[in-house]
Amino acid sequence: MSRINGFIGRRNFLKVVGLSSFSIATITACNRVIERSEETVISDTKVDNPQPVNANEAIRRLLAGNQRFVNQKQRSSQLSPERLKKTAQAQYPFAAILGCADSRVPTETIFDQGIGDLFVVRVAGNVANDVAIGSLEYSTAVLGSQLIVVLGHQNCGAVKAAMQTEPAPGRIGIIIEQIKPALRNTKLNENNTNNAVIANINYQIQKMQKSSVILDKLVKAGKLKIIGAFYNLATGKIDFINQ
Repeated sequence: MSRINGFIGRRNFLKVVGLSSFSIATITACNRVIERSEETVISDTKVDNPQPVNANEAIRRLLAGNQRFVNQKQRSSQLSPERLKKTAQAQYPFAAILGCADSRVPTETIFDQGIGDLFVVRVAGNVANDVAIGSLEYSTAVLGSQLIVVLGHQNCGAVKAAMQTEPAPGRIGIIIEQIKPALRNTKLNENNTNNAVIANINYQIQKMQKSSVILDKLVKAGKLKIIGAFYNLATGKIDFINQ
């Protein structure tokens, strides 16, 4: 059985996920598998990645890429036909990013990274919902990423909405309600949302690790680092927090 970071490989991972489509009996079996996952022991086996990148090196690459972006010295080779061919058969992203869906925060662009470099999950307010967490589990347990960055940004509309007392319309409210707990112990200023954005970043990190047995075990085993980052819309600069 193929293992990455001590967990089941891509093929076996998909087999386990696929079990839920057959019958109620099978769903029950899946639930037992999930319960037993709490007892999973992360092994010391070698990661199935030809060029594994540890968290500190991943942070260095992201910082260097953002500096290139700020200085308008982006690399073009990362989007070449050769890169397309190289990544067509397999992907080994060196970092995973949980970012906001805001159109002003194009993740690969602001980090100056190319095809296959980053595993990106984007949702308004960089909310760590179940779908986002499941995707990030895949990026770490199956693809071998050893760094997750929760990326918030200046003037986040979702965070601003969570600062209001009026309920949000439609399904937007589902997102807003997952941000509000982050703001309970935060001094709010409608003219400066930075503190609220940072509080939300920290909250989503804690929620992610608390909600995922897989991510929590990887962090405690020293095989994964989860940090926050704040993006300045005006300057393009990214500052890391909680390193």
